[in-house]
Amino acid sequence: MSQASDTEPSSTAKRLYRKGNPLSAAEKQRLSVARKKDTHKELCVFIHNAHKEGFQKLCEEHGLTQARMVERLIEAELAKKADPLKK
Repeated sequence: MSQASDTEPSSTAKRLYRKGNPLSAAEKQRLSVARKKDTHKELCVFIHNAHKEGFQKLCEEHGLTQARMVERLIEAELAKKADPLKK
């Protein structure tokens, strides 16, 4: 006797019970920021519009987020400072 007739295939089975209600977008964002605060620091700056537009284009060309691009630029400057012969 086949067991397949006793149970539904797993692809069609639905979860019967979900614990709690789904989080709202604001709650998800709040939790994400809280997790990042353990390993990151916030940086808030104002720059000229022309620099901002150029920076956004630079980020798009490299396929990076603005935060990651800032980190890379800082790393590059720190590397230059650590090794003055490597200009």
